[in-house]
Amino acid sequence: MSQAKGDRRERELVNALDEAGFAVMRAPASGSATERELPDVLAGNGEDFYAIEAKSSSGKPIYLTGEEVEALIYFARNFGAKPRIGVRFDREDWYFFHPGDLHVTDGGNYRVKKETALADGTDFPEFVGDSVKVTLAEVGQKQSGPDDEILRILNAVKQDVMDVEEAAEMLE
Repeated sequence: MSQAKGDRRERELVNALDEAGFAVMRAPASGSATERELPDVLAGNGEDFYAIEAKSSSGKPIYLTGEEVEALIYFARNFGAKPRIGVRFDREDWYFFHPGDLHVTDGGNYRVKKETALADGTDFPEFVGDSVKVTLAEVGQKQSGPDDEILRILNAVKQDVMDVEEAAEMLE
């Protein structure tokens, strides 16, 4: 039953990205039809290209294995895309994360809680370039010295989950 729901959610994401002007495709059987590890969705709009691992949940935390995330990063680098984890909880929209932004468990797996997705994830309109999310903390924050975003990006490069070119683009 959960596989059918996951397939439905992936098709929903593909359709939403298509409606937002992206060229998009869903990988055939997302890796089970081939020996190669493939992302669930590939999407691009001429400026941004994404390899997306899509996960959905009724409300429980979403877990990804370290191998799933490593395979996504490897594929994205070789393909020239930005790796993203797309999560959707029931009665919520899609939220997106760079793998370096996810919580890593003691066992080396990755976790996204619903409250984390809602508070820290990139929502669908921002992901497709229709809006930019600004938090209350950002509105009141002074620009003195390196901010948390710069440190987060630098840490992602240090952990080898983001390449230098993508970091430079994000810091522009």
